[in-house]
Amino acid sequence: MEFFMSTKICIPLFQILLLLIFSTAVLLYGKVRLALVINYMFTMYWGYVFNREYLRGFGYDEIDAYSLVYLAFGLVVVLLVFVGFSAQRE
Repeated sequence: MEFFMSTKICIPLFQILLLLIFSTAVLLYGKVRLALVINYMFTMYWGYVFNREYLRGFGYDEIDAYSLVYLAFGLVVVLLVFVGFSAQRE
């Protein structure tokens, strides 16, 4: 629990504003599920791509198999959501 309380990550204000603008615009058009996918993709980016150098400081020089499987399932979820969006009829 100490690790979670002491962890500090830096996310650029530009990216937070970009997320806010995208989410707000999509929500104004009434696409709640798309807004959730946008937030999910930003979170995956911040966790796996943007803060990779920060994780290396904790001794995670390479990504283990479990993290790769977790990331792969996350990408599959995003892919399936977009397939579902294209197949959905309103």
